[in-house]
This record gives sequence, structure tokens and C-alpha cells, in this order.
Amino acid sequence: MQTVIIGSGNVAYHLAKAFTQNNIPLIQIFGRNEEELKKISEELDIPYSTKDLTDADLYIICVSDQSVETVSKLITKKDCLVAHTSGSLPKEILIGEYRKSSFYPLQTFSKSKDLHYSKIPLFIETENDEDQKTLTDLASKISENVMKSDHEKRKYIHMTAVFACNFVNHLFSRAKEISDAQEIPFDYFLPLIDETVKKIHEIEPKSAQTGPAVRNDTRVLELHEQLLKDESLEIYKTMNHSIKKMYEL
Repeated sequence: MQTVIIGSGNVAYHLAKAFTQNNIPLIQIFGRNEEELKKISEELDIPYSTKDLTDADLYIICVSDQSVETVSKLITKKDCLVAHTSGSLPKEILIGEYRKSSFYPLQTFSKSKDLHYSKIPLFIETENDEDQKTLTDLASKISENVMKSDHEKRKYIHMTAVFACNFVNHLFSRAKEISDAQEIPFDYFLPLIDETVKKIHEIEPKSAQTGPAVRNDTRVLELHEQLLKDESLEIYKTMNHSIKKMYEL
């Protein structure tokens, strides 16, 4: 199957890398950012273009949600399969006379961070059984965890990922702001962060909860509130309220 990846960002890079590492040929990577496309092309030995989108059997669109519809209109070939990689958009967002699908990898992607692609869940949705098998077979060459998922389910998968990843990372950023302000090396907290994540591989998150809120330690909670201000104070209060409500404290 002749395949083109459209995009030059984190998802496009890692998907292209996953394909090449598993000996799945890509005939082109296409996008607007020539500098980033050239880097990917040189690293992974994939032809690139910013102007001419080559004919292919499969196009995988790896761009921001806001750009998916516009980019999908660039594909004028009729007898082909087109997939986007968004967790929140329906396949119907794709505009063109081709077969529509989604190819959603559940992971956080940064170009500077290597990943074990075989462990990344991939969720597939298509318009017919034949295309479902085609994309499932393709995804199975990359990942051990390939599942069928319609848009309704995928919306909840994506939202859960925001809680489990994006919100948690934001809390890390806020924590580092506090430690930096007090000249406390953030490295001190990495063993705690590692153990927190490791623990939920073995224990239900609700059972693993510790800290002053779950103990209803009002003295510590009030002390911390006195030390904080602005957004961090609001986050602290909101999180502790949620913890108390979960444990009915």
C-alpha cells in the first residue's frame, strides 16, 4: 500500500518513524513547514514536498484539529483511503470523494523523546469492513494494541487522556514553578513522581491516593494555602475539593 503522511509536527514525525522502523514504506511526507519536513526526510529517508501531493493508496493526516478539514480538501484522488489522527474529531470531518477513516494513537508525542511504538494503543475507525481490516493489519505491524473504536467512544478516550496526561503535566509545570521560586532542585521530586506513576500499575488510583486532603488535615491545607497565590492557589483549592468529595470528607 502506497502511503503518504501529511504533517511535520510531533505526531507526523513519530508515525513516520514507527512506519520506517517496522519496514512499512512511505512514499512521501507532505506539509507546509519545509524546515521540519527536511529534517524528517533526512533522518528517515522519506521524500518530502511542500507543493505537490503525490498519488497514494492511503493518506494519513497528522495536523492540528483546526487544520484537518482544510488539509483534507487537498486530497483530490477519489479511489483512496484517508485517515486523520485526531482523538476528538469524527471521520466525517474529512472533505473529499474518498473513503474516510481515523487512525488515532493514544500517546503524548515530542520529537525529542523516543517511544516504544509497540506499546502505543491505536484506535481504528473506517466506513466499511474491508478498510477496517486494511488499517487494522497496518496498525498491527506497529503496535501490539490495536482496537476498533467509533467516534463516540474515541471522544471519551481522548478526554480521559487529557485528565491523565495533559492536566498531570500541567501540575508538574506548576510544581516546578514553585520549586524554582524557592531554589529547590526539581530533580528532588522525580523519585516521587516516578513512584506515583509506578504505583498505579499495581494499585487502583483511588486506593493509591495519599496527602493532606485525603487525610482531611486542615492544618496542613491551610498552611499551604497561605504559601500560594494566584492560579496555583486556585488549582490547590480545586484539587483538594475534588479529593475530599471523592472520599466524602
